[in-house]
Amino acid sequence: MGMSRSQSCFGYPLSIFFIVVNEFCERFSYYGMRALLILYFTLFIGWDDNLSTAIYHTFVALCYLTPILGALIADSWLGKFKTIVSLSIVYTIGQVVLAVSSINDLTDGNRDGTPDSLPVHVALSMIGLALIAFGTGGIKPCVSAFGGDQFEEGQEKQRNRFFSIFYLAINAGSLLSTIITPILRVQQCGIHSKQACYPLAFGVPAALMAVSLIVFVIGSRMYKKFQPQGNIMAKVAKCIGFAIKNRISHRSNKFPKREHWLDWAKEKYDERLISQIKMVTRVMFLYIPLPMFWALFDQQGSRWTLQATTMNGQIGVIEIQPDQMQTVNAILIVIMVPIMDAVVYPLIAKCGLNFTSLKKMTVGMFLASMAFVAAAIVQVEIDKTLPVFPNGHEVQVKVLNIGNNSMNISFPGETMAVNQMSQTGDFMTFDVDKLSINISSTGSPVTPVTHNFEQGHRHTILVWAPNHYRVIKDGLDRKPEKGQNGIRFVNTFDESFDVTMDGTVYVNVTSHSASEYQFFPSGKKSFTINSTEISQQCERNFTSPRLGFGSAYTYVMGRKADGCPELSVFGDIPPNTVNMALQIPQYFLLTCGEVVFSVTGLEFSYSQAPSNMKSVLQAGWLLTVAVGNIIVLIVAGAGQFSKQVWDGRRACTCLCLV
Repeated sequence: MGMSRSQSCFGYPLSIFFIVVNEFCERFSYYGMRALLILYFTLFIGWDDNLSTAIYHTFVALCYLTPILGALIADSWLGKFKTIVSLSIVYTIGQVVLAVSSINDLTDGNRDGTPDSLPVHVALSMIGLALIAFGTGGIKPCVSAFGGDQFEEGQEKQRNRFFSIFYLAINAGSLLSTIITPILRVQQCGIHSKQACYPLAFGVPAALMAVSLIVFVIGSRMYKKFQPQGNIMAKVAKCIGFAIKNRISHRSNKFPKREHWLDWAKEKYDERLISQIKMVTRVMFLYIPLPMFWALFDQQGSRWTLQATTMNGQIGVIEIQPDQMQTVNAILIVIMVPIMDAVVYPLIAKCGLNFTSLKKMTVGMFLASMAFVAAAIVQVEIDKTLPVFPNGHEVQVKVLNIGNNSMNISFPGETMAVNQMSQTGDFMTFDVDKLSINISSTGSPVTPVTHNFEQGHRHTILVWAPNHYRVIKDGLDRKPEKGQNGIRFVNTFDESFDVTMDGTVYVNVTSHSASEYQFFPSGKKSFTINSTEISQQCERNFTSPRLGFGSAYTYVMGRKADGCPELSVFGDIPPNTVNMALQIPQYFLLTCGEVVFSVTGLEFSYSQAPSNMKSVLQAGWLLTVAVGNIIVLIVAGAGQFSKQVWDGRRACTCLCLV
C-alpha cells in the first residue's frame, strides 16, 4: 500500500477536496453534454424523435453498465488512482471528439451552412459517445470508493459526511450545467455561416473534463493509494462455484450441516476470503429491490415533465416552461443534503432512535412512493380540467359564423341562433350515425350540411351565408404538446392571404377557410398579415392576447366597415388551469427520499465492502440504476397506459415489493 503523509483540514484529509472538485467538474461535463444530446441528434444530425430517444437511452444505460468494467480494472489490475487517470484521459478525448463532430464547417466545403457529409459527423459523434460512456462509467465507481479510502479507521462520521458532500457536488454540477449549456447553445457562431453554437456548448464540458483531470492529478502526492490485490473477481467466482459443487456432492444426511452455504468452500479457500464473499452476497441480496426505486425515480424526467405540460407555468411573477421543472430536484438536493446531515439526523439520534443504514433506505423508498401518490392526486385534479375529445364512433362539432347575418343552426334535438362573428360555445358531441345539421336564416331556404364527418375527430363548420359553409376537420385531438398553444387563422376576405406570427409563416390561407394549427410558447405574440386585397392605409400588424399554456385558438381575420382587417379570437381548447407549483410537493417528497436513500446507499456500499472489493460494490450500486432505467424502457414499450394515474398505483405496488 503506497501511503503518503496525510494532511488534514477541518478533520478531513486534504486530498478529499481535490476529489470533490474533480467530481463536480466531471458531473458538470457529463450532464452539460447530456442536456444537449437530444437536440443535437434532432436538429443538427436530423434524426427523428424515436431514433434520437432510442440512441439517447442506450447511451445512458451504457454509462451505468460500464462501471463494472472500470471496477474490475481498478480492483484487480491498475488500482483506483491509475484507473481514474487513464479513463479520464479516454473521457476527455471522447468529449473533444464529440465537440469536433458538431462543427459544421468541418465538412462544409461549399459554405452553405449545412455539412456536406453527414456520415462523418455521425461517425465522429458515435465514437465520441462510446469513449465518453466507457470513461464516465469506468471512473464512476472508482472515484467514490477512492474518496472513501482516504479516511483512517475511526473516521466513520467524517466518511459519512464525505459521501453527503460528494452527492452534493454531483447535483451542484448537474444543476449548473443544465442551466448553462442551453444558454451556450443558442449563441451564434461559425466561420462561414452563423448558426446555433454546438461546438461551444460541447466544448465547455470538454474543457471542464480536462480541468477535472488536472485537479485530480495535482492532488496525487496527498492520496492514500491501495495496491490492487490480483484478479479478485475470478477468485470470488471460483470460490462460489466450489462451494456450490461441494454442497451438492455432500447433500445426504450423513454429512453435518454447515451454518452458511459458503462454508462448504472451507476445504479449499481461506476463512478471510469466505467471510468477505459473505459480506458481498449479503449486500448484493439487499440490492434486489433497488431497481424499483430507480425505475420510479427516473420517471420524473419523462412522466412528470409530461404532466407539467398539462399545467399552468405562471407561478407568481415567474413563468416556468414544463421541462425546467426538473431543475427543482437538483435545487432541492443542494438544499436538503446539508439539512439532513446537520439537522435531521442529529435530531433523530438525540431522540435515542438507532437510525441504521437499512432503516434510512426503507424510509427513502417509502418517501419516493408517497411522491408518486402525490403525483397521482395532482393528475386526478388535472384530469378534471382536461377537455373531452370524441371517442371512436363520436364526432364533435361547433359552428363559427363568419358572415354578416345571424344564422339558425339545427342539430339533433336543438336549434340555436348564432350571431355574426360568434360561435356555438363549446364543441358538441354527437353519434356519427345520428348527426344531421341544417343551416337557415330569415327569408332563405334551409341548407342541409352534407359532409362525411370523420369519426373520432373535432370539426368546425364555418358559415358565411345561408347556403355557404365549409366543414374543417380540426387537427387537434389532444392538448398541444410541451405546454404550447395552437393558433389557426380563418380568412373572411375574398382572396387568400399570408400571416407571419413570431417567425412562423402561415402560407396562402384561402378565402373562407382555415389554416392548420401552428404552435407557440406562452406570452404575447405579434403577427403581420399580407394580402393584395388590403389597402396600404390599413394597419397590418397585430398583437395577440396573452397566451397561457396548452390552449388552442381560432383567429378570425374579419373586415371592418372601411375594408381594413380586424381580429376576433375564439377559444378551441381552454388554457391549463392547474398550477405547476402543485408539483413541488411530489418533487420535495422524491428529493427527501433520494437524499436519504442514495447518500446512505453509497456510504453503505462502501462500508460493507471488504477492502479489496470497494469499487466492485460501488459498481453493483450503479448497476441497480442501470436496471431501473431498463425497466422504464420495457414498461414504456410494453404497456402504454392511457392514464398517468396508473403511475401512482404502480408506486404502491413497488412499495409492497420493498
